Amino acid sequence: MDSPLSSLLDRTLTPEAHRWLSDAVARAAGDPATVRTAFPAVGRRCGRGHLTAGWTVADAARVRLLIALPLRGAALAEEVTALHRYGDAGEQRAVLRALAALEDADPSFGALGLPLVREALRGNDTDLIEAALGPYAARHLAADAYRQAVLKCVFCGIPLDRVAGLEDRVDRELARMLVDFAHERVAAGRDVPDDIWPVVRVHPDTLEASGLPAEADSAVPERRAAAARALAAYDATPTAAGAA
Repeated sequence: MDSPLSSLLDRTLTPEAHRWLSDAVARAAGDPATVRTAFPAVGRRCGRGHLTAGWTVADAARVRLLIALPLRGAALAEEVTALHRYGDAGEQRAVLRALAALEDADPSFGALGLPLVREALRGNDTDLIEAALGPYAARHLAADAYRQAVLKCVFCGIPLDRVAGLEDRVDRELARMLVDFAHERVAAGRDVPDDIWPVVRVHPDTLEASGLPAEADSAVPERRAAAARALAAYDATPTAAGAA
C-alpha cells in the first residue's frame, strides 16, 4: 500500500481502531492463520467510511493486514484466494485492491492473483470491477482481456479514469471498439459517455472509419442530434500526445 494512503489511514483511524489494527497486523505477521478472523472484523473495528478515490477505511486496513502476512508465492495466493472466496463484497474488494501491493512486496506472487481479477470482471458488481482494474490488472491482463474490461466499464458506467494503466495500454483495437460502441449508441439516438473520446483521440482515424460522422446527415432526427452531440464532445477533447 502506498505511503500517502497508509498515512491517510493512520490519520483517519480512532486511537482504539489503530491499536486494534496494529495488534491484528502483528498477530498476522507471526501467525498467518489469525488473518482469517481479523479480516472479516476490520469493518466493525476500523470503520467502513470513505477514505479516498474509491477506497474505504476498511479497504486500506485490510490491505495492511494482507501485506503483513509472511507467506510467499503460491502459499500467499492460496490464503488471499480463500479470503476472497469466503468473504463478503467488501472483503473481496479489499483483496482485489491488495493484489498490486502483494506483488510489490513479493515478486514471486506474480500473476497468481489473476484468476480473482478475471472472476470480478465476469460479474456485474461495479465496485468489484473497479477494484479489479487497478495496477495489478494493468500489469497482467492480456491485451484482449484488458480491452474487454475497458469496454465493460463503459457499459456499466464506470468512469474510465478509474481504470489503471489506460494511458499506456491504449491501442488501435481498443479505440476501434470504443468508436463502434459510440456508433451503436448514436444509431439508437442515445448519448455517448464523454470519457471514451480521449482514448479514441489516440487513434483518431478510427472515428472516420466507423461511419459515425456520417450519422450527422442521417434522415432520422434523433440520430442526427446524437451524432452532433457526440462529434462536438470529440472535437472538444484535446488531441492526445503522440496521436496517429
